[in-house]
Parts: sequence; structure tokens; C-alpha cells
Amino acid sequence: MSAEDTRSVGRIGLGYDVHAFAAPEDARPLVVGGVTIPHDRGLLGHSDADVLVHAVADALLGAARAGDIGLHFPDTDPSFAGADSLLLLSRVGEIVSARGWRIVDIDSVIIAQAPKMSPHRDVMRTHIASALGIDIEQVGVKATTTEHLGFTGREEGIAAQAVVLLSFGG
Repeated sequence: MSAEDTRSVGRIGLGYDVHAFAAPEDARPLVVGGVTIPHDRGLLGHSDADVLVHAVADALLGAARAGDIGLHFPDTDPSFAGADSLLLLSRVGEIVSARGWRIVDIDSVIIAQAPKMSPHRDVMRTHIASALGIDIEQVGVKATTTEHLGFTGREEGIAAQAVVLLSFGG
């Protein structure tokens, strides 16, 4: 299948991200999906460590064949230290659009034993949709636990996965 053929049927992209929890004494806020969630620990990362937004950004960049979040916003660049991931996501949306792609749909899942993410789901959807200039109905956010298995189950960190569908043209 040629590149032109993939544009005619659209493209999907998959994103995954994971961040470890900071120590309680580090006093970092926990930001997921652009929402500051009350919790005793935030996530470690160069930016605000928004694991959900990072997964969505990687999925979008992958589908557009535009690299990944580390290529565009490297953790070696001090200008991104503490960056608001929603602002980075907005820039990702511009990159995707500049390549001729339109976001059709985003679906995502947050993998965390604690804290509970479901109460914040609709606000997360709103933030992601707003950053990308799309309708909230184009953004799905779910949450699950790992039944106390693995690093997320031991509450050592949070992971997120996202899948996107892009179509070519307006």
C-alpha cells in the first residue's frame, strides 16, 4: 500500500506513557489529563509528567508519522522543564494538521491503582478536546486498575495508553 493509499483510508496511532510517583516530600502535583488530582504524590518527569496527555500526543504523532513526543519536546531541553503538557499537546495538534491530517477519534485508558481517575474523566476529555480544537465527543478517557499487580498495582506509578484515528484532508 502506498503512502497515498494510507491517506485515503486514514491512519491509526498508538501511544503509551508511564511515569513513576515522586516521593511525598517532593511536593509535586499529580496532573493527569490536564487535571490536578488531589493525591499525596505527583509523577516524576521533565514536564508536568501528564501521563495521559503524553500518550495521546505520541499516538497522534505516530499516526501522522511525525516522530514522538521526545523528538519534538526533548527532556534535555530546559525550556520544557515543568511544561504544561496541554500546551505541548496543542502544538502536536498543529503538527498533525500541518501534515494534512484531521483528528477523527481518540480513545485512551489510564492505568492506576490509586487515586481514582473516573471522577475526573469528563474534565480530562474537555481539556484534551480543547487543546486540540476538537469536539469532546471525539475524545474517550477510561480508567482501570491492575488489581494490585505490577508497578501500577503497587502504586509505584501510573501508565496510560491511547489510540487515535486520523483522516487525510479537511
